[in-house]
Amino acid sequence: MIDLYYWTTPNGHKITLFLEEAGLPYEIKPVNINEGEQFRPEFLEISPNNRIPAIVDHAPADGGKPISIFESGAILQYLAEKTGQFMASDLRGRTETMQWLFWQMGGLGPMAGQNHHFNMFAPEKIEYAIRRYVDETARLYGVMNDRLEDRDYLGGDYSIADMACFPWVVPHKRQGQNLDDFPHLKRWFDAIRVRAAVQRAYERAYTVNPVQQVADVMKALQA
Repeated sequence: MIDLYYWTTPNGHKITLFLEEAGLPYEIKPVNINEGEQFRPEFLEISPNNRIPAIVDHAPADGGKPISIFESGAILQYLAEKTGQFMASDLRGRTETMQWLFWQMGGLGPMAGQNHHFNMFAPEKIEYAIRRYVDETARLYGVMNDRLEDRDYLGGDYSIADMACFPWVVPHKRQGQNLDDFPHLKRWFDAIRVRAAVQRAYERAYTVNPVQQVADVMKALQA
């Protein structure tokens, strides 16, 4: 059994995508970041950077005591290695997947996150910041679009790289992006959003946090 410390953010969705795809048993432990629950001492013992997601694996492969992992990219790598799924075993395939996983962690996630902040949550509208992050998000979408021109998925076969990137593309409208401008990315997005495991993962999100924003995401995935 895996305990998933989770809230309904793109980084949280990455992990439910994997767990649903792999069919691993897990229990969601909600951490309401809007209420400051990420600063509780018991959570900081698992995630010292006070960020979701984090997991505790009660059945690690070495048969030892439960192991906790924080940082969504590290969690995805750990789960892929634990299960032998969604990451190629050969050197070149694994390297392809890991490059795009790290690209998301260092680029798409932080830049789209700043896009969300300045567009939706900043107490004042700073046009320079909004334009900077909308434009950078568009550039990163273009990088993905170019990558996907001659392949179905970012790392070859469907992998943790796609699971890492997809939740950050789901709110593309809020990021000021039109997927019609990125036809290869749009094809990739449409192929992933209809996967049964993806639908289940986002349905779980709605049960945890049935607010309008999550409801809007559900509608986008059904469209």
